[in-house]
Amino acid sequence: MADTTPDITDDAPRCASGKARLYIEEPLNAGARLTLERDQSHYLVNVLRMGEGAAVLLFNGRDGEWAARIAEAHKKNCVLELTAQTRVQEPLPDIWLLFAPVKKARLDFIAQKATEMGAAVIQPVITERTVVTRLKDERLQANAVEAAEQCGLVAVPEVREAEKLGSLLARWEEAAPGRRILFCDESEEPGAAREALARLAEEGWRGAPLAILIGPEGGFSPKERDMLRGRKDTAVLSLGPRIMRADTAAIAALAVVGLALGDW
Repeated sequence: MADTTPDITDDAPRCASGKARLYIEEPLNAGARLTLERDQSHYLVNVLRMGEGAAVLLFNGRDGEWAARIAEAHKKNCVLELTAQTRVQEPLPDIWLLFAPVKKARLDFIAQKATEMGAAVIQPVITERTVVTRLKDERLQANAVEAAEQCGLVAVPEVREAEKLGSLLARWEEAAPGRRILFCDESEEPGAAREALARLAEEGWRGAPLAILIGPEGGFSPKERDMLRGRKDTAVLSLGPRIMRADTAAIAALAVVGLALGDW
């Protein structure tokens, strides 16, 4: 529906090679014939003007990337025939992004850019100062899928339903056993990020799965800040000397942590 899926432009699902690239749910294997759903068929045939024999790349998040050709170019149910696997399945970095929801356009930005940065899970959390509490999970997922199509990923992050921060942390050991939290605190002194990132090499943190936590634009409440600072599985990450929007902070934190982990 128009209000739950991102706009599709002429270059939306194309990868760096210039070929059309689509995410589908079906299993991928050599010789398989797949019938695309209406929107994807329309995109290939009507928008890109692709006909029979044209090359397409497919992925489903499980079976790697596959080359296919258009066997039947119908506007409502285009048929593709898989020819060969072009890339094996590659896992995403084991990093979760926990963030307080923001307004729609910025929310789309977070889902898209977090996907590009390699987040494995996108988890909205409702904090005491969160203003936006009504989310459309299917819109977030659609933005993640489109970003994966564009950026050549063979995996798509899992988009989870929003949950109250307190409730999630109360069951953290059950929900995310062994996962450490990097709590991005705008009140932390500039330059302290180095100390927090140095913990990633310490015993107990080295190689552990991570979650990056970003608060709302109004910041975390004193109660939430005290609760997070009191956790043994949590390190405080500075957001630097400048005030950032919540969506900027999320991507900046993913970039800094990715660099520290050697993902860049």
